[in-house]
This record gives sequence, structure tokens and C-alpha cells, in this order.
Amino acid sequence: MATAPFDPAQHQASTVCLPPGNWATVLDCLSEHFKAIGREQWLDRIVRGRVLDAQGEPISVALAYKQGLRIHYFREVPNEKPIPFEEQILHVDEHLVVADKPHFLPVTPTGEYVEHTLLRRLIRRLDNPHLVPLHRIDRHTAGLVMFSANPQSRSAYQSLFPNRQIDKRYQAIAQALPQLEFPLTHKSRMVSGEPFFRMQEVEGQSNSETLAEVLEKHGEFWRYGLSPITGKTHQLRVHMTALGASICNDPFYPQVLQEQDDYGKPLKLLAQSLRFKDPLSGEERFFESRLTLDW
Repeated sequence: MATAPFDPAQHQASTVCLPPGNWATVLDCLSEHFKAIGREQWLDRIVRGRVLDAQGEPISVALAYKQGLRIHYFREVPNEKPIPFEEQILHVDEHLVVADKPHFLPVTPTGEYVEHTLLRRLIRRLDNPHLVPLHRIDRHTAGLVMFSANPQSRSAYQSLFPNRQIDKRYQAIAQALPQLEFPLTHKSRMVSGEPFFRMQEVEGQSNSETLAEVLEKHGEFWRYGLSPITGKTHQLRVHMTALGASICNDPFYPQVLQEQDDYGKPLKLLAQSLRFKDPLSGEERFFESRLTLDW
């Protein structure tokens, strides 16, 4: 079967401004500046049209180096592991796209995932290279992710999040906490932990806040409603662990599990709903996930 021609519009490029140096060609510069990739890989990418100039045109192998030259390139991961779960598109209009992300699928290219990410899948499905996520949820978390579909209106929707003008609600399943009174608000100071991808709570002024309530009781496990007031990485996972009930099947908290992609045991955390006043129309907007958390 013939391979489809590479279409830059279906991918998101990374951009680099060439640093000062004495290289003869752009290839020489990229090979030295990104040593982890290697000269042969850069040469292969250039030949296949994966490296573009500031105008979006493929560069030649002999393109002369110039300090400050803007170069666009497309990340690639050899033998990228496919994620065997599909996203659902819940809403599309001129400005916004809302999708249900399955467990294990990253929102954006990161580490060993490039093509198997929610962003890349939506760009291909909707034929819209301008899609940009307005917020993120963890790879292990399922549920709603909202994207800007129009650069002209993007800043208006982006401002909803830092200004706390959007109500985000999650569901989680974890051990019962009969010794605590709900609803409750948990506040703490969160900082980077060990290993590097984990967060931890430390003494000091709080920088994270979550409202927690009990939605349903099922023996030794309860279904919790979680409303993050702030948006720290892994906030809900860290806060539930601090309360004494780590979210079921969490591969990072309270300890890092060796198997972090057990498809039969997804993290019991769901980004369930988004509610906000549309900054353009002024109307109330509400989106709700179609996914559910099973006991």
C-alpha cells in the first residue's frame, strides 16, 4: 500500500531560532544543537520535507546557516506505541472543539507520544491545523478537553482559566473516608517531587485548593465529586492521597508502580463537566462527558 504524502497542515511543528555559531549549513547547526537526534536523522527529515523555513517551505540540505533563522521541524518517534482507545468529539463550532479523551491518551505530543495524542488525532479528523488545547488533563485521566479552533478568538477563551472563570468538575473513585466530614476543602502547597514527574505537598503557603464531596457510597469505595479551584499538575491525585484515599489504580500515588499502562486498570478519575460564560456571546456554556467510571 502506498504511503500517503506528508501534509504539514495535519501536524504541529516545533520552532527553533538558530543560535549563534560558526556552522556552514542549517543541517550542521541542527545536528550539533540537538545532539540526541543525530545528524543522520536530521538529514533524513530534511530529505523527506519534515524541516521547513520561516515561510513553511521545505529546506534543502545545503541551506546556509544564519543566526536567528526560524526553522520549523516535526517531532517523530520511531515505532511509536499505538493507544488502542478512541476519543469522542462532543462539540464543534467556529471557535471551540470539545472532546472526550480516553484513559492513557496524551493531550499533546510529549516524550514517546507524537501521533498518538488527542491533539494530532483531532487535527487529522477535523482537518484543522489551528487547534490548540485550552487546558490539559493527565494522560491517565479520562474526560473533557476543550480546544481553541480559531486563532482570532483564542485569547478570549484562554483567559477563562487563569482568571478562574470556568467551573471544572471531576469524578473519582477511591477508598471510603468515613472519618472525615464532607463536603470539605483541601488546601496545600504543592511542589515538584521525586521522581521528576510526581508532585508533593510541603510546608508553606498553600498554592492549591480542591473542593471534595461524596456523590455515592459503594461499600469500601466511594464516588467523589472533585472541583479544583486551582490547576496544579496532579492536584486531585495528590489531594486525595493526602486525605487518605488515593484514587483507584493510580500508578503514581502513593507509590510509583512499575506497570503504568495496565489497560485493564485505568485510573478512576474523570473530567466530567465544564461550565462557563462564553466570552464572545455572553451565553452560559455547559459540556458534560459521556464517559463513566465503573466500580
